[in-house]
This record gives sequence, C-alpha cells and structure tokens, in this order.
Amino acid sequence: MTVESTAARKPRRSAGTTAAKSGASTAGSKTAASRTAASKGTGAAGKKSSGTSGADPELVQLLTPEGERVADATYDPYVADITPEELRGLYRDMVLSRRFDAEATSLQRQGELGLWASMLGQEAAQIGSGRATRDDDYVFPTYREHGVAWCRGVDPTNLLGMFRGVNNGGWDPNGNNFHLYTIVIGSQTLHATGYAMGIAKDGADSAVIAYFGDGASSQGDVLEAFNFGAVYNAPVVFFCQNNQWAISEPTERQMRVPLYQRAQGFGFPGVRVDGNDVLASLAVTRWALERARNGEGPTLVEAYTYRMGAHTTSDDPTKYRADEEREAWEAKDPILRLRAYLEAAGHADEAFFAELETESETLGKRVREVVRAMPDPDKFAIFENVYADGHALVDEERAQFAAYQASFADEGEGK
Repeated sequence: MTVESTAARKPRRSAGTTAAKSGASTAGSKTAASRTAASKGTGAAGKKSSGTSGADPELVQLLTPEGERVADATYDPYVADITPEELRGLYRDMVLSRRFDAEATSLQRQGELGLWASMLGQEAAQIGSGRATRDDDYVFPTYREHGVAWCRGVDPTNLLGMFRGVNNGGWDPNGNNFHLYTIVIGSQTLHATGYAMGIAKDGADSAVIAYFGDGASSQGDVLEAFNFGAVYNAPVVFFCQNNQWAISEPTERQMRVPLYQRAQGFGFPGVRVDGNDVLASLAVTRWALERARNGEGPTLVEAYTYRMGAHTTSDDPTKYRADEEREAWEAKDPILRLRAYLEAAGHADEAFFAELETESETLGKRVREVVRAMPDPDKFAIFENVYADGHALVDEERAQFAAYQASFADEGEGK
C-alpha cells in the first residue's frame, strides 16, 4: 500500500498569484454564500462558538455541511483545476487517516500505547492543508497532525513508536521535510519561524508551515514567533486548528476576539476557514503558502473545526462539554460532507467506496501488527547524541548504568 494519494501536491499556479494580489491581503473575501454558511457555525447547547465575542463566525467555505458547492471569488482559483480523481484522493486521505487514528486509540485502550492524541473531526483541516504543501516546503507539527504526516508520506506506523515508548520520533525529518512531533506546547512555531528566516536568506523558493492549536495560541512562544515572522517577513504560514477546546478550557475563556484577528496586531493577514471543509482548507492554505513563496511574509490561518473525541486518551470530555455540542458538530462531519459532494456530482460510485473500505481494513490490520511487533528500545540509547563529540561525564554515567543493569544478571546467577 502506498501512502501517497491521487491528490498530490502541486506547484503554484499563475491563476493563484493573481488571486492572491486581488484582495486576499486581510481576512479573505467573505462572500454572501460564505456568510450564510458561517451562520451554521454556532456551538451547541444554545451557546455561540468560542472566540467570536457573541457573533457567528465568518469563514471561508467552499462546501456546505450538506456537501453543496458555494462560490468564493478569492479562493476558487486555487481549486479551479482540481479533478474528480484528486477529489477522490482527498476523500481517501481523510478516510484512511481517520481509520489509522481510530486504530491507534483502540491500541492505547488495549495497553499497547502509553497515550494517544486523536485528531477525530479535524481530518479536513489537516488533509486540505497538507495537500497544499509542496515537496520542498517544510512542515512543523505538534503531536496531533497525523493527517498531515500522511500527506507528507510518513508511514503512519512510524507515528506510534514515541507513544509506545520505543523511540523519540520514528522518522527522519529531512526525509519528508516533516519535523518530529513536538510535545512542548507552541515551541515548534519558533523553530518554524527560524527555519523560514533561514531559507529566506538562502533565497529558496519554498515555504514553511507550523501547526498548533487554539490553546497554544496563548503561549508566549507562539506570539514571539508571530512577531519574529512579521518583522523579518519570513515565508511561514501559521496554521491554527481551532478545535474549540484547550483540553477542558473553551476558547471564549482564552481570547476576547476571533483568533485569526490576532494576526492584525503583528502586521500580517489572518483568515478563518471552515476547518471541516477540505476544499476550502486546501484553497486557503495554497493561497497562504503562495504569499510566503512570493516574499509577502507570514499568514495566520485559523481552521475553525471541532475535536470530536478527547484531548488525549487520558481525558474524559464528557466531564466538561455537552453532548448536544458534539452532536451538532457531528452533523458537520468533514468526511460525510465530501462524500455527499462526490455522490451528487457523480464523481464516485459504490465500487469506489467499497474498495476504500477494504483498503481501510487492510491498513487497520497492518497498524496492529506493526505496533505489536515493535522491539524494545536499546537501554543504552539514552546516552547517544548527548554531545556531538562525546563527554567524559556521559561515559561515566553510561558505565554506572551498565553496572546497574549487570547487577540484575548477577542476582539471577546467585539464585
């Protein structure tokens, strides 16, 4: 099975450049269709969605929750040439990445993983933005970007080693231009900005994208990255998945203005996109990355979505949010939305969906087999790569640890 889908990354297009210069320099155009669709974005249980100061969120939307295509003059050019095959590829990406995510959650419940951070509900934001990147772009994830990793060609089973405790990452970051997962909240935005400043000095025609969540947007590291990115006009896209909850803290307790508007205070544009709309997520991210490659500096993309599951498998979301809220967002499921569009447009038939279901089962089986076959880590690996040229203290500590390990064998021989 190959990881790469038919919705392959594409180089920038001249039509997109024209669109980027024609009015996408603030929060993007808000067409009447977009505003109408945005009115459906309120939270459940009679509350408005967080971060909107009591108002319904205006956002870029190309597919309604019912799967109907709506027009947007600014962003349509970025998906104007997308083919039915590529649309099926986006659907395949979301289905398989969700299956992988569900399998990982089950493995943790069975004691095979120490922890797992599910991306359930955020597939469209991740697949859309991930497929917008080019091979020469560099991606800095947090620890939930399993769909983006899929788009970058990282074998999904490699994502599980760290959560099983057998390695510190599991893949070569430079092999796919996809950095290792970052557990420290928000710090990867500084790494991404520094990397973007470097490639700008090198004159490279590429861009950087940094992922983080709504909770991380209040971290000092993220705000510092915004400032450095703006001052140095770095080719970086800050992609925030606003899934409404920073663990148990709703966004209305984190900020007083819509999240994307924070970019204005740093001097670069922000745009809010329907994060459950894979087509809009693809278009907006292509626009933002193109701005970066053209020397127009950073962009903040707020993907307005929802975490359908727990923050991690150590969390119980029923303790702090209403079932009505979750049910309201389940009606906006990103996978069902694209399927409705594919079926209505005649771009996919039952044979396609049946074949994909078989592929999904095969992937789930492979994930289970690979995880259970992962070898225990080398006990002495913790002493490697501490210093580039070695160090006497590390050598001493290694020897002490070796003696400690040997003591267990000695005890066994004495019995």
